[in-house]
Amino acid sequence: MITVVKIGGNVVDNPEALDRFVSDFAALPGKKILVHGGGKEATRLSARLGIETVMIDGRRVTDAATIDVVTMVYAGLINKRIVSKLQAAGCNAIGLSGADGNAVTATRRPAAPVDYGFVGDIAPAGVNSPFISSLMEGGIVPVFCAVMHNGEGMLLNCNADSVASAVAIGMSAVEPVRLVYCFEKTGVLRDVDDPSSLISHINPEIYAGLRAEGIVNKGMIPKIDNAFAAIDAGVESVTIKHSDNLLRDTGTTITK
Repeated sequence: MITVVKIGGNVVDNPEALDRFVSDFAALPGKKILVHGGGKEATRLSARLGIETVMIDGRRVTDAATIDVVTMVYAGLINKRIVSKLQAAGCNAIGLSGADGNAVTATRRPAAPVDYGFVGDIAPAGVNSPFISSLMEGGIVPVFCAVMHNGEGMLLNCNADSVASAVAIGMSAVEPVRLVYCFEKTGVLRDVDDPSSLISHINPEIYAGLRAEGIVNKGMIPKIDNAFAAIDAGVESVTIKHSDNLLRDTGTTITK
């Protein structure tokens, strides 16, 4: 069993939360892959450089200046910060973009109906599962940022939730995979300010109702969309939970 875990910018931005997560992730048994976001760091650096941040439906519009920023932040600062912490916790990790080892290729998203700029989408065939498997067989834990490449020299910013889903789907051709999305909430909540309002189970019918009520919106939409896509493509299970609960059986489980 391979466990693919994704953490978002809210965990990455919080040093204490990140340290707790790294300790738990290092203790997670079996083969594992980590995928991280880091949007807030990129937003802060963009502001310092005078580059406007534009978001549409929870996704960053990435022009030529912004792809430089996200590459520096995601593939550089954040990725190496996490890898260094994992090494300190006794987990032999390697930081990767999609270009490293040709691990993951993506296709630039069409400009219509919305031009997201240098933003990519990943097909399951774009995941180099033999290469990734070879790392894990050698006892090395891959740590992916959300910067991919198109195989022709172009770097592309991808949604980190989508990267996690694509990697999970791609690796499911090798052996069973479970996908875990970790962030700063206990799971999908009816009331974002009430941790006790956890929705423990979501299927397509429940999801449609939650979206219609506006309970699920913004960045949670791509997260759940990718969860369903992963299950439909062969991933065994998808769970959304608090980063502090990685080793606990809790959170929101997504099923058909």
